[in-house]
Amino acid sequence: MKHITIFKLIFSLAALILPATVKAQSAAVKKASESVFTLTTFNADGSIHATSHGVFVGKSGEAISNLKPFLGASKAVVIDAKGNKKDVTRILGLNDIYDVVKFKVDGNTKPAAIANTATTPGGKLWLLPYSNKSTKPEAATVKNVEKFMDKFSYYIFDYYAKETTEACPFVNDNGEVAGLLQTSTTSTEAHATDAAFIMQLTTSGLSVTDDTYRKIGIPAALPTEKNQALLALMLATQSNDSLKSEATTSDFITAFPTLADGYVAKAEAEVNRNDFEAARKTMETAVDRTEPKDEIHYNYAKLMYMKELYRSDIAYAPWSLDKAIDEVTKAYSINALPIYKDLEGQILFAKKDYQKAYDTFMALTDSKLKNGDLYYNAAQCKDMMKAPDTEVLALLDSAVNNIDTLNVKEGAKYFIMRGDVYNRMENYRQAVFDYTRYEVIEGKRQTPQFYYVREQAEVKAKLFKQALSDIDIAIYLAPDETSFKAEKASLQLRLNLISEAMQTAEQCVKEAPDYSDGYLILGLAQINSGKKEEGLANLDKAKNLGNSQATSLIEKYKK
Repeated sequence: MKHITIFKLIFSLAALILPATVKAQSAAVKKASESVFTLTTFNADGSIHATSHGVFVGKSGEAISNLKPFLGASKAVVIDAKGNKKDVTRILGLNDIYDVVKFKVDGNTKPAAIANTATTPGGKLWLLPYSNKSTKPEAATVKNVEKFMDKFSYYIFDYYAKETTEACPFVNDNGEVAGLLQTSTTSTEAHATDAAFIMQLTTSGLSVTDDTYRKIGIPAALPTEKNQALLALMLATQSNDSLKSEATTSDFITAFPTLADGYVAKAEAEVNRNDFEAARKTMETAVDRTEPKDEIHYNYAKLMYMKELYRSDIAYAPWSLDKAIDEVTKAYSINALPIYKDLEGQILFAKKDYQKAYDTFMALTDSKLKNGDLYYNAAQCKDMMKAPDTEVLALLDSAVNNIDTLNVKEGAKYFIMRGDVYNRMENYRQAVFDYTRYEVIEGKRQTPQFYYVREQAEVKAKLFKQALSDIDIAIYLAPDETSFKAEKASLQLRLNLISEAMQTAEQCVKEAPDYSDGYLILGLAQINSGKKEEGLANLDKAKNLGNSQATSLIEKYKK
């Protein structure tokens, strides 16, 4: 009887203590459930792409969830425990191997804490579904824990999870998030990736070009480190996604308000939209806010110069080449960098003040900036001033001699211009060599006109085999250009390839029955093959079509 009394006493004490413990656990878990939300992603047409869940992990809208619903989606919203809808504004980091993502929503949020200590096998975690009157936390026992990256846990539960709880958080008794639910496609087990791993995900400067980020319509957050942010800005402005580019530019200006790069990128985008007034205001703001001042004056001058160079057909009175000169002069007065004088020379060239531009470029050849482009630009100035070809050639030789061996491709333009000068000077073999150097450096197929011009030089240099090859390439690239076929037939005739010339000329007149040169060459080929009567008939057709050479040729061959 005494033993029974003691047992009842112990049981009674346990009954008093246990509800308090359970109540304490429930309070912490209940508080954490207030941070759970539903996630809905949408297609570009507004239709629903996918649904899931997640949990807030920061006071300023930071949240984590599974990645899959975002892939292919254009936008996303979350609905918190109180029914408030919030737009997803930025992707803060992701990992496609573990199918997790960290992102930001607009507005303030109520976060759950992240577990700093891993739960061991046999331990219990609570799965928190999205909060409503009919849902309650469910206990789940950890079956196994796999470590990855030395310090993070991948949990495996012997637990059947409903699809409606995908990406809901598992929390410990303290209400701290241990991981997010991932249902298994091959078993009844449930998995969870360590929330601490998701928390350390960040973007980098290369996120803009990452294939996974590009599948998501929501912009990636700007990296916090300056050099990575600069890389992200550069790559974003080079992409074809204007919305993401604008977001990155805006974020950069907010994060680095005293750096010129963000304002310049914003103004360049505005110029591309022909919104010059907005671009002017952006750059004027940059002049006031950014340092160093010489850089922003230089970039402002460059922006106006590019606008006047490529969009001069659209008038905008506040900007001009003279205004660009004023800005680059301010930059040079603050910091006498040769690159600022180089831009001044380019602006003077655009103003057609070729002598001043020439003097500017040549003065810079005695500076640290000395490079092939200075001599090339000076050669262009001389060419526009109708200077002797020998003077232009000497400058182009200097340009070639100053090619940067680490950036040879930049020198390709020197060779094609020098080839043109050699062509004018009737030094055809040297012209062909320079055209070929240009083609090799460019490393790609050129335009049909390029091969036609080189063919003409090759004919004059008596490089007939190369000439036939080039005119064939020109025809291949521009099959509808009848003059190329006529040129080929003429060259074949010159090389006494009579039957080939007849065949090419016949194809020419078949495709262009009103093209007189085709009949002229066909007639000459037929006469040279012994078909004089047919040949004269085709020469007569050429004459009737207005060919100036036909009459004298008819008189010659009628005798």
